[in-house]
Amino acid sequence: MDSTNLFDEIRITDIDGVRVGNAQDAEAKTGVTVLIFDEGAKVGIDVSGGGPAARETHLADPTTADNPANAIMLAGGSAFGLAAADGVMRYLEEHGLGYDTGYAKVPLVLGSCLYDLAYGSADVRPDADMGYEACVNAEANAPRSGDYGAGCGATVGKICGMERSSNSGLGIYAAQLGELKMAAIVAVNALGDVYDPASGERIAGLRSEDGSELVDTRTELYKISKQTDMFTGNTTIGAIVTNGSFTKAEMSKLASMARNAYARCINPVGTLADGDTIYAASVGDVEVDVNVAGTLAADVMARAIVDAVKSAS
Repeated sequence: MDSTNLFDEIRITDIDGVRVGNAQDAEAKTGVTVLIFDEGAKVGIDVSGGGPAARETHLADPTTADNPANAIMLAGGSAFGLAAADGVMRYLEEHGLGYDTGYAKVPLVLGSCLYDLAYGSADVRPDADMGYEACVNAEANAPRSGDYGAGCGATVGKICGMERSSNSGLGIYAAQLGELKMAAIVAVNALGDVYDPASGERIAGLRSEDGSELVDTRTELYKISKQTDMFTGNTTIGAIVTNGSFTKAEMSKLASMARNAYARCINPVGTLADGDTIYAASVGDVEVDVNVAGTLAADVMARAIVDAVKSAS
């Protein structure tokens, strides 16, 4: 164990029961990331942003039927990108994965999208074919961070428009604490600036007018004296995956604790101009206190956010 850490760093692929795949259009700057659960997963959710584009999120509500989810999809394209879930469903059905209704197996796919239409091409969005491709790529289970998948068109620091924003991307980090394994995958597409909580350094965000340095988004935000239609092309979407055994309600609590990472790394965050969402999926049977798991979830999510920025070109 690294003496500077309280846990061991592992890979997301070290967690059994989940496969991750990316697909993207590098020229149009948009893409899809999919997490496939071959044996199903109990999923919770936390939505802290004001404008989420989402699909089947009520499956994560603890008051709904306790049916295991088959996949979580993260995508670009704003609400248009939800169409990529059709390709995910097609792939899962072809591979016999889904809730057995007696007449057909219906794949249970939750999904969220970020807004990347202002970067690259607004006319090209993730579609069913791209969603299917991400599933095929998940067979190799070798996901990459940076300009891939849902993070392909991600940017941060956009309160003054795209011309003063910074590139971002998809971040991945995983850790192990005893028998507990925890991973985070996140597409960072925030209105605010991104900080490394280990150093307090601002590492991406709003750039000065001449582009020579990073400046504070809050300075611009505080200049707004009345209700305004702020630039809304944002949203940080991510997922936590663990081998810990929890109920759906506990998974939602774990997701809400992971949200602390957003506050540690992104400022401002959770505004009406963001659609920030975190899923949390359980794919194992390790018994552990939910407070321990939630604290670790926030740690790995914070490191995944930093990875998203540092891995981007």
